[in-house]
Amino acid sequence: MRLTILAATGGVGGHLLRQAVAAGHEVTAVVRDPARLAIAPAHVVTADLASGVDLRAAVDGADAVLSGLGARSGAEAGVASRGTRAVVAAMHATGVRRIVVVSAASVGTVASPGRPQPPRHNPGDGFLMRHVAAPLAKAAFRRHYADLALMEDVLRDSGLDWTVSRPPRLLEVRLRRHYRTAVGRNVRGGAFIARADVARHMLDVLDRPETIGQNIGIAY
Repeated sequence: MRLTILAATGGVGGHLLRQAVAAGHEVTAVVRDPARLAIAPAHVVTADLASGVDLRAAVDGADAVLSGLGARSGAEAGVASRGTRAVVAAMHATGVRRIVVVSAASVGTVASPGRPQPPRHNPGDGFLMRHVAAPLAKAAFRRHYADLALMEDVLRDSGLDWTVSRPPRLLEVRLRRHYRTAVGRNVRGGAFIARADVARHMLDVLDRPETIGQNIGIAY
């Protein structure tokens, strides 16, 4: 497949790039700093995704787009929603329809303009997650989650064939290849997942039509 990967030097994006190239896909990597690329993809597009740039050249001819966009600090909050708006516009302009993005497990209970009254608890969460872990995470990453919730709004309104991956706490450990998923809810009792396994799952769902228009929880 011809794939465009956004934030290809990021935590999840770097694994997406390595795995996609290893699998034989033709990859266009969209990055702010090409010097940080771990490996050389077929094509590189340099762009500051926080600024809402024109991405038509990056996605034209792609079979799908994968996004690892997410703020690395509070100061970067907004990059996921702005970058996703830019890529959605580019996809409409070039006729590309498939997009898979990474979000976060707690985002389903975060209010946004498109979902001003989200559920108070995720249906997949147990007592401790609902009343301890999730509230702490939402307090600590409030600006990040607001950005991701707005990003999900953009996708829901896009008319594209989207899938959202919602992992809990991300770990930088080796690829396990064994994880659990849950459609439309978080994974019960799932507190961790490796970035490498999130990337693997995002690649795996590309040609699974039953995942289109779905938020998918993923965890160990």
